[in-house]
Amino acid sequence: MNREELKKILPHREPMLLVDEVEAISADEAEGRYTVRGDEWFLQGHFPGNPVVPGVILCEIMAQTCCMLLTGDEVGSTPYFTHMDKVKFRKMVKPGDTIVTKCRINKRRGNFRFAEGKAYVGDQVAVQGEFAFALIR
Repeated sequence: MNREELKKILPHREPMLLVDEVEAISADEAEGRYTVRGDEWFLQGHFPGNPVVPGVILCEIMAQTCCMLLTGDEVGSTPYFTHMDKVKFRKMVKPGDTIVTKCRINKRRGNFRFAEGKAYVGDQVAVQGEFAFALIR
């Protein structure tokens, strides 16, 4: 799915739509991509002369990839982050890098979804973690 197709699923819009494309690998796994252009709002002060994508933005990119897997769940609901755990930042992400996210929904309990993800630059893990969402109407 490209950005326009993703807008039919995700509630995010520019400048917070942070995935260029996402593809379902299975019912519980997705892979997404985002190329850091260098003109993004989150790079303006992080850090002048040495721009680095903030860790919280990397987590949001993984979450948006996962949300593509929630399309059949609770139609009309919005997924909200409720929890992050075991997040580890392993590589700086800079302008020109393409982030490839690999995410999986591990468990469904009521209106909660539990997931894990990794984001790569090339073959190196940039960030990984576990997170949860509440699907709210």
